[in-house]
Amino acid sequence: KMPTFAAWSYKNKIGQPVIYPDNNLNYTGNFLKMMFALPAEEYLADPVVAAALDKLLILHADHEQNCSTATVRVVGSSHASMYASISAGINALWGPLHGGANQAVIEMLEGIKADGGDTKKWMAKAKDKNDPFRLMGFGHRVYKNFDPRAKIIKKAADDVLEKLGVNDPVLDIAKGLEEEALKDQYFVDRKLYPNVDFYSGIIYRALGIPTDMFTVMFALGRLPGWIAQWKEMRENGEPIGRPRQVYT
Repeated sequence: KMPTFAAWSYKNKIGQPVIYPDNNLNYTGNFLKMMFALPAEEYLADPVVAAALDKLLILHADHEQNCSTATVRVVGSSHASMYASISAGINALWGPLHGGANQAVIEMLEGIKADGGDTKKWMAKAKDKNDPFRLMGFGHRVYKNFDPRAKIIKKAADDVLEKLGVNDPVLDIAKGLEEEALKDQYFVDRKLYPNVDFYSGIIYRALGIPTDMFTVMFALGRLPGWIAQWKEMRENGEPIGRPRQVYT
């Protein structure tokens, strides 16, 4: 149901008629059709685009005990229903420090474009410890080397951009930042490589998915992982979650 909710919310926002699910299509093909098809026109999802989106959703499905996944487990540990637990996870993902990372990448790129698009200037600002500017989409709290998910998503992003031939100055700036960061000794020494949020933002932008829907896409990918975590916990009969409180 969740892909249908997501696609219908988008259609409602842009004032187009909703497209019903097509059970003859696979998961991503069906979602793309509900997002971008029109009732009076035949629509067939590009296989390169569908494959890229498929990879993106799979790689977002589960990623340790992140904020939203931990929330699903803690809420579910009280024997709250799956729906209540998943809703709690969605609310956790709604916070910009968790679900808004790829959105922040695009907003940063749009800011650089508005400033003239000089990537070297903004790379210098990122290296200046006295400058508050932070380069979004680079580095990761868990991965101290290249994010292994990003290697897969980078290839998918390159495939999508080549296939669609998108002419977008914002995506040109993204590619420029990527090229400079991968060869800049400052970033190499600190292992600040483009992460999955950087490349997922590029893919969503290229597909025409609006920035304010990026977190919805994140939730769509993470849903199977949330369900698996909830199911595992309940089937194992785990006790109610109760983080320890240390008083000082």
